[in-house]
This record gives sequence, C-alpha cells and structure tokens, in this order.
Amino acid sequence: MRKKKSLPKKETRNKPRKVNFPIIGIGASAGGLEAFELFFKTMPADCGMAFVLIPHLDPGHASMLSEILQRNTTMPVHEAQDQTIIQPNHVYIIPPNKDMAIFHGALNLSVPEQARGQRLPIDSFFRSLAEDQGERSICVILSGSGSDGTLGLRAIHGAGGVSFVQEPSTAKYDGMPTSAIKSGLATYVLPVDKIAMQMVVYIKIIADTGVPPVPPVPAAVSAMRRIMILLRSKTGNDFSQYKQTTIKRRVERRMAAHNLENIEAYSRYLHENPAEVQILFKELLINVTSFFRDKEVFEALAKEILPRLFERKPEDYIFRIWVPGCASGEEAYSIAMLFREYMDEIKKEYRIQIYATDIDEDAIATARAGTYPANIAIDVSPGRLQRFFVKEETGFRIKKEIREMVVFAIQNVIKDPPFTKMDMISCRNLLIYLEPELQTRVIPAFHYALRPGGVLMLSPSESIGNFTDLFTPLDKKWKIYGTKPSLASTRALVAQRFPWAGDLPVKEPEETPGRRDKVNLAELTKRALLRSFAPPSVITDENGDIAYVHGDTGNYLRPAEGNARMNVIDMAREGLQLEIRAAIANAVALHSPAVCRDVQVRTNGGIHTIDLTVLPLVDPETTGELLLVSFRDVEPHPPEKRTREKRVSAKGVSKRVEELEQELAYTKENLKATIEEMQAANEELKSTNEELQSTNEELQSTNEELETSKEELQSVNEEILTVNAELQAKIEQLTGIQNDMKNLLENVNVGTIFLDEHLAIKRFTRDATRVFRLAASDTGRSLADIRSLIPDVDLIPDAQEVLDSLIPQEKQVYTTSNEWFLVRIMPYRTLENVIEGVVLTFSDITALKAVETEAHRARNYAENIVDTIREPLVVLNGNFEVVSASRSFYRTFGVTPETTLGRTLFELGNGQWDIPRLHELLESVLPKDTYFDNYEVEHDFPGIGLKKMLLNAHRIPDEAGITQLILLAIEDQTPPGTPGETGTTGGKSRKRA
Repeated sequence: MRKKKSLPKKETRNKPRKVNFPIIGIGASAGGLEAFELFFKTMPADCGMAFVLIPHLDPGHASMLSEILQRNTTMPVHEAQDQTIIQPNHVYIIPPNKDMAIFHGALNLSVPEQARGQRLPIDSFFRSLAEDQGERSICVILSGSGSDGTLGLRAIHGAGGVSFVQEPSTAKYDGMPTSAIKSGLATYVLPVDKIAMQMVVYIKIIADTGVPPVPPVPAAVSAMRRIMILLRSKTGNDFSQYKQTTIKRRVERRMAAHNLENIEAYSRYLHENPAEVQILFKELLINVTSFFRDKEVFEALAKEILPRLFERKPEDYIFRIWVPGCASGEEAYSIAMLFREYMDEIKKEYRIQIYATDIDEDAIATARAGTYPANIAIDVSPGRLQRFFVKEETGFRIKKEIREMVVFAIQNVIKDPPFTKMDMISCRNLLIYLEPELQTRVIPAFHYALRPGGVLMLSPSESIGNFTDLFTPLDKKWKIYGTKPSLASTRALVAQRFPWAGDLPVKEPEETPGRRDKVNLAELTKRALLRSFAPPSVITDENGDIAYVHGDTGNYLRPAEGNARMNVIDMAREGLQLEIRAAIANAVALHSPAVCRDVQVRTNGGIHTIDLTVLPLVDPETTGELLLVSFRDVEPHPPEKRTREKRVSAKGVSKRVEELEQELAYTKENLKATIEEMQAANEELKSTNEELQSTNEELQSTNEELETSKEELQSVNEEILTVNAELQAKIEQLTGIQNDMKNLLENVNVGTIFLDEHLAIKRFTRDATRVFRLAASDTGRSLADIRSLIPDVDLIPDAQEVLDSLIPQEKQVYTTSNEWFLVRIMPYRTLENVIEGVVLTFSDITALKAVETEAHRARNYAENIVDTIREPLVVLNGNFEVVSASRSFYRTFGVTPETTLGRTLFELGNGQWDIPRLHELLESVLPKDTYFDNYEVEHDFPGIGLKKMLLNAHRIPDEAGITQLILLAIEDQTPPGTPGETGTTGGKSRKRA
C-alpha cells in the first residue's frame, strides 16, 4: 500500500497570502514522464521554488506520478488537494479528473466542465498563474502532442512573466513545444537538462528579489535613450513615449535572457547583434489577445451597442469598423462573428468592413492566415466553433464568410493617418502602454475617424481622459463611448498640422535641374489654378460652424455683431443668409449637393449675382460631417443676347436628340438579348450550385464527425501514453523488487513453495527441492503429484486444512536424506487481504536436532552420575521449588517424582521440611550470593523418624545470568538405633569469597 505524505496545512483565513517565492507551472502530455524525471534530477532540492505539475492524466485511473517522481528528488512530492497552500521546495501534481487554478498562493480544485476530449488543463492553470503572480509567473512546456499550453503562455507573456520550452528535437512528442515556439513568445528554448540551470540563473537575477529596482543613474538613462534611438532607426517605430516602466521591464527581461546585468552592456549587445533589435521590438509589442477577451464586454456590445448601430440603417448600408493594435487578429474576428450573429438574429443583411491594423508584420501575417491552435476552444463556444471555423489537422481556420469581412494592414496609429467614416473603433489594451502625451493625440484622432453616432470601445483599464467634449459614455463599466457632434477633433488635428505626415521618412530629391524644375512647375500650376478658378469657399459642419476658409470671402461673409462667432449663416451678407440656411438644410437632409443660382447679394459696392453650392464631404447615403460651401460670381446676360443664343442652339439640340434616341433603341435591343441569355445561364448555375451546396453540407457534416472522433481518440491516446509511461516505471520498480526477493529467498536457505487455492504449484525456491523432487517444469502441477522425500508424512491434508481454517501449522519432519526440517504452512494473503493459496516453508534444523540429541545424552549422563551418589541431592529454583532430585533423595525420604517435582521444598511430605532456620539460610543464598556447609540438622520426619543431617547449599553458576538455582546436598548422619528426639543445632553460614 502506498504511504501518503502529509500536506502543508490549509489556509484558514480569508486574508490574501503574500507569496515571496517563485511558483513554476510545468505542463506536459505524452512523453512527459521522462521529461519530468530528467528535470527534477537536475533541479537542486533547495532551489527556493515551488513546482506545480499539470500532466494530461486518465480521469478514470489513479495516478502513480507522485511515487515515481519522488525517486528523482528529495523535495516532497504531493498530489494536490483543494485549498492546499503552496510551499517552497515542494512539488504538487494535479489529481486525475480535476481542473486546477491558483488564487493568492493556494491551489483550488474543481470538477471539469468540458468533455473529456476538449479539456485544456495546462492553458487553464497558466492563465490563473499569470493573473495571480503577474510578472513573477513562470511556466515550462515539455513534451506532448497538441497545442495545450500555448494560450496560457500568451497570458504569462502578457503579464510580464517568463517561459521555458523544451527543445522540440529532444522531446518524445514535439506538438506542444512546437506550438509554443510558433507563437513567438517563448523566452527560452532549451533541452530539459539545461532548463533547470537556466531557471536558477534567472531566479537569481530577476524573480527571487522583492526589493524595488534602484532608480536608473544618468548612465543607464543615456543607455536607454540609445536603445530607443536604435529601435527607431531599425524598425521605424518610436517607443520613447511608451510607458517607461513597461519598456524598462521588457528590456530587463532580455538582459536576463542573455545574463547581462548592465544596461550599458545590453546597449552594446544590441549594436553588435541586429537580430536582437528585432527580438526586443517583438518583446515591446506585447501581442497578447484572445477570442472574446472579457466576455462580458462582448455581451454588452451585442445587447446594448449593436442595436443602436443598426437602428434605421438601410439594407445596403456598409458598416465600417476599425480595430487598431489587432495583434494576431482574434479581436477583429470576434467582432466580425458578433456582427454576423446579430444580422442572423434580425434577419437582415449588411456589408461589414473591418479594418484591423498593427505595426507587427508577423502578427498581421498570422491574422491574415486565419489559422489558430485547437486550444482556442477554451475561449470560443462549441456553437461558434462549428459555425465560424473549419477544423484542420493542426487547429481551426476561420471560415471564408468571416475572413472576407476583415482587412488586415500594417499601420502605426500614432504616426500614420487614421481611417475615416468609421461606425465603430475597438482599441482595447493599447492606450495603457502609452504615455499621457500620446493618448491626447490618439483619442482626438479616433473622434475624427468616427462618424456622428459612432462608437469607441476601450478596455476597462482605459478611459478617454479629459475629452468629455468629444465622447459621451454608453457603458461606464466596460468603457464604451459614443461620439458627440464637435469639430474639436478636426481643429486639434489641423492645429497639429497632421503630425503623422511629419514623422514619415522623406527622401531628399536628387539635385538635378530637370527634376527640380518639374516639381516646382507642378506646384506652381496647382497654386495658380486654385487662385484663378477655385471659387472662394468655406468648410463647415452641419450646424454651419466654419472649420476652414479658402480664398477671399469678404464679398459674401462678414463678422456678425455681438460675441465673435465663426458661423457661416450668422456671417452671411444681406440676401445670402436665407439661401445658405436652406441649402445647408437640404444638403444635410438629402445627402446630396444643394445649388442656388442667381442669388442677389448686397455688398459694399452694390448688388452682386452669385451661384451658391453646398457639397457634403461624405458618401451620399450617409450623414455628412463636413460641408463645402462655395460662392461663384455670375455675370448677368442682356435679354436680347439670350434670345439669340436660344434660337441658334435649338436646331443643334433637336438633331442631337434624334441621334441619341437611335442609339438608345439599339442599346435596348442588345441589352434585352443579353439579359435573356444571362437568365438562362443563371438558372443552370443556380441548379448546379444547389446540388453542390447539398453535397458540401453532407461532406462537411461527415468531416465534423470524423474530426470529433479524431479529437476524442487523440485525447484518449495521450492519456494511454501517460498511463503506459507510469506502468512502465512501475514495471521497472516491480522488476527490481522481484530481483530483491529472488536473491533474498535464495540466500536465507529456506525452502519455499507457493501453492494456489487448488494446491497447484505457483513457484518454488531452490532449497525446496531438498524436500520434494521438483523441477522447473512442475509449475502449475498439483503438489500431490510430486514425490516427497518425507517418509510416512503427507503434507497435502495439512495444507488443505490451513487453506480451509486459515490457522497456520508447523511440524518437524525427517527426510530420506537424513535431514530434519521445520515445516510451516501458512495462508497466502494479498495486499487486499484476500486468501489465494498457501505457503510452505522448510527450515533446515538438522544441526539443531543434533545439538538437542547431544544435550539429551549429556543430561542422561549427568543424571546417571547423580543417581549413583549415595547422598541425597535436590535442585531448587528461586522460589525453592524442586527442579530435580536424585534417586537417593526419593529413597531416603519416601517421596516420589510425581509428588516432588514442581512443588516447594517446604511442602514435601506434608510439611516435613518446613524448618524455619532452613528458610532463613536458603533465602540468603541467591540474593546475597552466600552458601553454607555442614549445617547440622536433627529433625523428626513423620513416618521416617529422627534424622540427623549435614546440609550443604550452593548457588549453581550460570554464565548467562538468567537461571537462578540452588544445589542442596544432604548427608545422613543418623546413627543406627538413635531414639526419637526432636531438636536442632546451629551451623555456620559464610559469605562467598
């Protein structure tokens, strides 16, 4: 039976417990047992770390992993229990059929919710470890198939922790290590025997200190600036206004990876190793995301925000969504799925355009591929997996209908111009990495990019800051905002003079006269045309507030009386105010240009005739944000000139109309024929398409069933491999025990025969052949069929009796080879206390029997000598009981052995030896180690008469000091014919020298 190890005491208070030592999460699957054993063989027992192991275990099989690993480390190895407090220098293993998480340094167990083939216990624990330990979290991914652990590694990376991954070439199964490495987030990729060494070094440098970092000295600040400059020159991205604490922490992680303690040394290392610059760049990007991250946010988006966005939208409306900082695309696809589900719910179709951008080219490439590992099943419900994904061998691929909704592009939200006319922007967990100065530039850009009524979604840890004039909260808890009508963002961008344009690298033109002349001529031509032909214009919002002025508008606009106002309606001159108001209202309402011709405007010089044009600066089907109001002077024509022009042009118009009517008739005939042909072809294509769709659905259904079966088989296979590895280790252990037992039985020289419940031979030892004529081929035969070397003794009935009664028996037997054996017959009990036969043992007692025979002979020899002595002799024990007496004693005092042996001397002959003085003398012999010689006694013995005796008493020496005996010798001095008198005389008692 296994011995259970005591676990640390459970936490009894609700107060959070501060953990001041590293907690290492280690995940493995198939082939993980060998990796675990090698890892703990190389990890020092006093490392100061706690280890939590999450292997894939068979839920219906008791794990022996703790006993196996205990042989490879002196650290205590426990099977985790609920609410176990983690202690340093201990190893904890997840129990079978349990999910495990960590909270405030304590392990929490729960019953798995997912089906057997869909559980991802490594991802689940790594995520809880990242949440609980933050930047102190450390994970290790060892051998295993599948991709469990990759999403958990992303969470560890996002929390600022570190990860160790086994080199795939050294793993028995490289699925899990390869998946982790492909994520691009693994800190160290090493063989198992080197992971422990590197981990100890890392803990010594970074993780094993609770002391706040020392403020950087000027030299370190200078080195950090050089690193920022190098990053900007090599990658084109300026990180100087990112959160400096985050930058510093990520740089220190790279320093620890290269065992560098000085930031100056790391700065030099970057200059000497260009590849490290790209690695640091990837480290700073923190591409941590997942499908439906913060599920409550997406629930609020579906229930509260989408109905608001879809309200009163025509069916041909195009929704435009921007997801800046999209990383590997999970959030963009999540939003696409949410829009698709809502359209299915309301049974309407709209076109969805999602623009997902990031500065990481590798992340964008991953997003474009749309392929994700199988462990996204943790975040994506089974219904959505079936609806929006296609199962592949290595994971899941986004279906075409969702993939076509999203456009991925490389863009820097800080320096590149923003998208425009957006209905929604989702920018979550980006602003938290930016300094406040950058945030004040990005948030107005988002407002500028959104349409009126657009939605901005941030993460719960972010906010719009002081820009309450641009946004109004729609959901304060989940930081979802709606835009307010305002030109403040436009003015802010104009005031900044569109800073992204200045950040772009501009290549200086070559100093060639021809090239310079062309550029200057083009610029001069544009300016001349704008001055000469572009009418004076202003840009306003839908309320008429002026944002921009082009040309001289003094003939049309003038400052209004009272407080200064930049409103085109208020500033309009006499005769123009009503026309401008009506034109703006029409342009906003109809989403189309509004033109007012021959408008009479009163100026300082009199009345002028102008044409007024109001042009929306957005698509006609949407509500305009900005309006272009243009003023064009018109010269009035004399009446007679107009009449003449009309007569001249009437003939030309008539002829042209005739030509156009002929062309239109010809075009109609061709179009009709084409439409008929197209309809026929379309019917055929429609029929074929329906057949293909039906076939495709059947194939897809069959494929999904096969994929489900494959997943279950893969999960079962991993569990079988884990159990097989444990059984293999147990077999090796049992083999060692069997070898020990074989050598033990052969070297104790005790013959042993194991019989089953039918008294058939199961196995026997070599010495058993000295009692039965056994051969190796006799295994399985009944012992009754084997010839015994014991004459006249049958052990078979005795064995059957022991099997029936369960009472052991033992007897001595003599063989034909003149050997004596002690036979013990005992029941054969299993660990479960089940009787499965009997065991016969034969101990060689030939030498013991020889000693007994010799002792018996010596005793008889001594007794014969004693019996030939004339004086009576008697041997007493410490209680003065008669142990033995000589023949002359019995004859002299008329007693027999039956009435003498075992009784005290003073009880013999009805008290005839009850002499007080003899009491005193005998009682001093043993305690005081004395003796007495020639003590004269005269005593009248009933039935015998008066006896005169000399008594001598001596202690019989015993080397062992166990037996205490007294030899009493009696010499009869009674003269013949002595009369019967009673009396005693004294004698001498002396101390033994």
